[in-house]
Amino acid sequence: MADADQSTQQHDKDDWSLLAASAQGGDQKAYNALLRDIVPFIKSVLAPGLANPDWVDDITQDVLISVHKSLKTYSKDRAFKPWLLAIINFRRTDFLRKHYRLKDNQQTRLENKDFISSHVTKPYGAGELKDIEAALDGLPQKQRELFTLVKIQGYTTKEVAEQKDMSVTAVKVSVHRTANKLKKLLK
Repeated sequence: MADADQSTQQHDKDDWSLLAASAQGGDQKAYNALLRDIVPFIKSVLAPGLANPDWVDDITQDVLISVHKSLKTYSKDRAFKPWLLAIINFRRTDFLRKHYRLKDNQQTRLENKDFISSHVTKPYGAGELKDIEAALDGLPQKQRELFTLVKIQGYTTKEVAEQKDMSVTAVKVSVHRTANKLKKLLK
């Protein structure tokens, strides 16, 4: 049975390459079939890592638009799946960065039970999150701020360096040292 599933999966991936190549040549049926066939795969990649099921549909739409716009860049000499996975990862990252940047003014502490019940996917892990918050609160303000901007809010080191009038290297070093310090504190 596992061999049959693996054979079907391999067949699908080969079909995607063929469909993409045909779609590049102007075959509308191949184009429609490709987009229809990759949707379940896209959703299966996105769903496990996202807290909100609605985000899966939103990001899937973004991925499909990106596939449409960049299909001409696909090389039929290469496998289709890695090309598609790269698009999925970029779109997911873009979506989450935008989403969490808009949430800057809506931060809450983990003591808020309403927040935990509606936003924490594994409430039993909230105690660990409180430990992390306490460790972050114990850091010097500048270190905490740089670490939060890069690792939690998703800003690039270049963006943070420009915002804080620092070199990119200095931001990277500070964030790295802070991460190491947090690891030691949380052991």
